[in-house]
Amino acid sequence: MPLSTLNRKLLRDLRERWAQLATIGLVVAAGIAAFVALQATWQSLEQTRDTYYEEYRFGDVFVGLERAPDRVADRLANIAGVTLVYPRLVAPVRIPLASARAETAGEPGTGRQQPPIGQVVGLPPGGDPPLNGVFLMDGRMVEPGRADEALLIETFAERAGIAVGDTLPVVMEGNLRQVRITGLAAAPEYVYPAPPGTDPIPDDERFAVLWMDRQAVAPAFQMEGAFNDVVLRLAPGAVEEAVLAETDRILEPYGGRGAVGRDLQRSNFFLEMRMDQLQALSGFVPILFLGVAAFLLNVVLSRLVKLQRGEIAALKALGYRDREIGGYYVKMALVVVLLGTGLGLALGAWMGRGLTGFFTEFFRLPLLEYSVPLAIAVPAVLVAAVFGVLGAFGTLRGILRLAPAEAMHPEPPASYRPTLLERFGVGDLFGSSGRMILRELGRRKLRTALSSFGIALAVGIIVVGRFSSDAFDLILDRHYQMAMQEDVSVSLIGPTPERAVREVAALPEVGRAEGLRVTSVRLVSGAHYRDIPIYGYREGDRLRRLMDAQGRVAAMPTGGLVLTETLADLMGIQVGDSVEVQLREGRGGTRRLPVTGTVDEMFGLQGHMRLDDLNRLLGEGPTVNSLLLTIERDDFQLLEARLARMPRVQEVTAKAHQIGRLEELTAEPQRALVLILSIFGSVIAVGVVYNNARVALSVRARDLASLRVLGFTRGEISGILLGEQGIQVLMAIPVGLFIGRILSGLLAATLDPEEYRFPLMVSPQTYAYAAIVVLAAALVSALLVRRRLDHLDLIGVLKTRE
Repeated sequence: MPLSTLNRKLLRDLRERWAQLATIGLVVAAGIAAFVALQATWQSLEQTRDTYYEEYRFGDVFVGLERAPDRVADRLANIAGVTLVYPRLVAPVRIPLASARAETAGEPGTGRQQPPIGQVVGLPPGGDPPLNGVFLMDGRMVEPGRADEALLIETFAERAGIAVGDTLPVVMEGNLRQVRITGLAAAPEYVYPAPPGTDPIPDDERFAVLWMDRQAVAPAFQMEGAFNDVVLRLAPGAVEEAVLAETDRILEPYGGRGAVGRDLQRSNFFLEMRMDQLQALSGFVPILFLGVAAFLLNVVLSRLVKLQRGEIAALKALGYRDREIGGYYVKMALVVVLLGTGLGLALGAWMGRGLTGFFTEFFRLPLLEYSVPLAIAVPAVLVAAVFGVLGAFGTLRGILRLAPAEAMHPEPPASYRPTLLERFGVGDLFGSSGRMILRELGRRKLRTALSSFGIALAVGIIVVGRFSSDAFDLILDRHYQMAMQEDVSVSLIGPTPERAVREVAALPEVGRAEGLRVTSVRLVSGAHYRDIPIYGYREGDRLRRLMDAQGRVAAMPTGGLVLTETLADLMGIQVGDSVEVQLREGRGGTRRLPVTGTVDEMFGLQGHMRLDDLNRLLGEGPTVNSLLLTIERDDFQLLEARLARMPRVQEVTAKAHQIGRLEELTAEPQRALVLILSIFGSVIAVGVVYNNARVALSVRARDLASLRVLGFTRGEISGILLGEQGIQVLMAIPVGLFIGRILSGLLAATLDPEEYRFPLMVSPQTYAYAAIVVLAAALVSALLVRRRLDHLDLIGVLKTRE
């Protein structure tokens, strides 16, 4: 079937204007790809997590306790809404791996001296738990009755270089045992393998999990016929709050530490927090990109249609109906949109798979479920198509209203009067070329404003990409450098008399030593509760200071509790309120404390008290369970070796190691985000600048050719055309930096505040980076247009169309 005249014209126009249309298509592809990649990544990770949890029977309620006889599990099974009870053994151990390796190598005193800490998790007969299953990644399960075999968590094994068949030294209740590793494993309760305590940072180097036969290892922990940890499965529709309350009531006589639902289970809590942040990004960033792409598509296509004003008039004069002409431009818009959408979908699916694989590895999820649902692709295609058609049709409608004879004439200038800048004499400073540039910009204010705004959006997108890195650097500086003045923190085994501070201060490597008391409590206010740490500070100490987000030291009133401001907001607590504190240490029980203040901390949710007040609350004398030390330079390894020989020392952590681990956990995701947004921001900048210049060249080709005939050089006419684009870019950059700051604030507001709060901090380096990227993109566009100017056909352009 032969092509119609308009379809042949469409093919010819697509060939002739392929570069312009390609840049429009790239803008569409950038928006679609960002939308598809981030949405598919988040949904795939959510599906991966849910599949993992379901296949390995992740529990619904979790609680630790001191010790309870096995028969107590029957009482828990009778709680309304509970369908399955899994009592088990979970016990802390030490793994003197570093010292053992150093002795084997004949190099005592080198490397890491402080042994890693770990947990032994008892397995039932047969090795397959009814809840919180174990995913065997390599090797075999432990044999029943063997107290010298264990599965080792794969993350620690990878860090420590341990393989199946190796032997691991494990200290259980003070007794050293050699345990053979029969397999490497993972589990849904240890997706985020952070060590127990108040430090939420996962550390594969210093925390290990071993799964061992419960009956075989129970004697080592005096747990024959007893359990100290229990997991519950709830029936659909069960009232979790009622189950938690009844579980706590039953286990209180046995040292119950407070039941929590899945949402507050340690690993899942931080995994959900990370995924919520990713969800916020996957909603905010793609919608931003799709909105920017839709706006630019509308603007650029409308200009392209306006450029063909004369051709539209000719078509009308030849008898083509408005509907046929409109269909032609709708087809052109749809071709561009669909090609860009196809590229965007393919690129987004490819990027999404890579991002999903990256985050699956980052979150240590052993399964991978990836797909791009139609629910993601269809809205993106529809949004792009609708805005593309509207952009073409909105301008086309205005042209079709004109009579053919009127439409064939070029659009008259908006104003023949001197511009405002010329009246002030600014044009005289730049000569005739400068006046031409100012007049063109001044007479087409709307076009100039829209072009600059499009470029400003590209600048803002790049600023948003680097914002999270800037904000996190500020958090690290305020929390780890200003509030935490120590070089080393030392965790002690239980409350220890305060004289331990003086003993450690006497070590030759220690410059200053201070003590800290930290205890875990459940804070209750009305229907809200949170399990939080409370820190006790000795008056006059300097190494750990209570500091707000602005870097100011906060007051610590006597006799009350100071809460993180975010925690108080989440629980609806005001200064002066009285809150219930359920103790997990000391004499236990429940106390009520007045809230004497709040502090706007950037990191974590916690409470703060004076040390003597906390000691009295716990019913103990002057005790600490954490030491803060400053040390002489390069003496950490020697100090660590001395501390490792002290019986009350549980763990030694260098602040530099904590900071390095945090940066390791955040650097890769931030780099990926910066790269994606920088590339797409550059694509948008190129699309806007190049199309502006090409449209301007098409509109003013006759004027520029006339100037060449009159003696203007190629450089001078290039300066006129590209000078307009340069001014638009320079006008756009400060606006774009401001837009980027606003968008960064909106992004910060969408992130979950429970782990850390992003301050609205954008560094000068980020502003400079965004400006340089857009300037580079504009320069590339200018060079492409300059090539077309150099090959301008003077005779062809100057021919009059009558």
